[in-house]
Amino acid sequence: MDENIPSDSGSMRQLAREVFLDTLREISIATVFARKIEYSRGVLRVEQDLYDLNSYARILVIAIGKAAHTMLEALVAQAGSQLEGIVACSHSPESQHSGFRYFIGGHPLPNRESVNAARAILKYVTGLKENSLVIYLISGGASALMEAPRHDEISLDDLIETYRVLVHSNATIGEINTIRKHLSAIKGGRLAQAAYPAQQVSIMVSDVPEKALDALASGPTMPDSSTTADCYRIAERHGLTVQFPESVRRIFVEHALEETPKADDPAFVNSRWWPILSSGVAAKTAAALLAKHGFAVEIDNKPDDWPCEHAADYLVARLRELRRGASRVALISAGEITLEVPVTAGVGGRNQHFVLYSAEQIAGEKVCVLSAGTDGIDGDSPAAGAVADGTTVDRAHKIGIDTKTELENFDAFRVFDGIGDAIITGPTGNNVRDLRVFLAW
Repeated sequence: MDENIPSDSGSMRQLAREVFLDTLREISIATVFARKIEYSRGVLRVEQDLYDLNSYARILVIAIGKAAHTMLEALVAQAGSQLEGIVACSHSPESQHSGFRYFIGGHPLPNRESVNAARAILKYVTGLKENSLVIYLISGGASALMEAPRHDEISLDDLIETYRVLVHSNATIGEINTIRKHLSAIKGGRLAQAAYPAQQVSIMVSDVPEKALDALASGPTMPDSSTTADCYRIAERHGLTVQFPESVRRIFVEHALEETPKADDPAFVNSRWWPILSSGVAAKTAAALLAKHGFAVEIDNKPDDWPCEHAADYLVARLRELRRGASRVALISAGEITLEVPVTAGVGGRNQHFVLYSAEQIAGEKVCVLSAGTDGIDGDSPAAGAVADGTTVDRAHKIGIDTKTELENFDAFRVFDGIGDAIITGPTGNNVRDLRVFLAW
């Protein structure tokens, strides 16, 4: 252990925490909507598109995802109380808007309300005419919060177990959503098909890679770039078929998946999609904040969808390389990492596991690392993530916690809760993936 770590290592942990929280404030839904969405004299502007709301016989709003209620609040603040629709979100809001039906779906596993929400939405948009407008407010988490199986033989229990197999595998989020799309009656562009020929516009807060927007919420309103053949390859690569419940396993064994609508489908002729917020925006915001503190800052999102430990090794090595050229350096990385979690795991999530693994690598160094989810949720813990530095391992040992053992047990929350370095925000009403901050001084 390096006894020369400066006494301000605690202040560096605090700085990393403050940068994360300030980033959340800067990228709040209300702030972004004020820049991207505008309503004046009956006309709604969504980025570069204009919609004269007085020209439509009917206007429906479908808000889905962890940021559903927050996005709806921002839209209602602009367009007033003339709107009606359905909300599928993860938590019951303190107040509900008149004219909207609310469904509190399950996450990361769907529940009965998830299915009820999907069926209600499909029924709501079916039969609309060309002079109707559907405004979709889409954010991450909607894959589980709104779901209906395409195949009648898939029961709710089978649906939940299928999701459990997928989220506990080491498949990337893109691979998981490819399978979700093809098993779903509402995802992979099938919601847009149901609403055709209505005018449709999707306002999106993205928690997926920026080049794979149709993976957001498993792409209910977008043409699907994936295929049934992709599903079979993914299932084989990760050994999923044998883990699926019998009804789903049979569909895969018999190659009975149905293809999703592609870009040439008529459903998309009158559809538009506008991603107004993404993990890239979060990374740039954090970088700007750290630059004000005198850090030489670099953004490196290359480890997106990498396995947890591989991503940590890469970023720690990259930080050490950067610090050779400056006295205070910061490395920002946005996106998500993958973590295969055993059934016997303790309490935590991929962000806390990432930080605890990194803490072992940086022990004794003048380095600080933070990783947290912008939705305020990390795995099955009450934390959004955690922060660590070169003193973390030693501080944990002093209160009787063996960090290596807890890492092996996937019980990272016990460590960070014990030493006061868990980051707890509660659900943020936003969701643009995870943010990682490395500082070296």
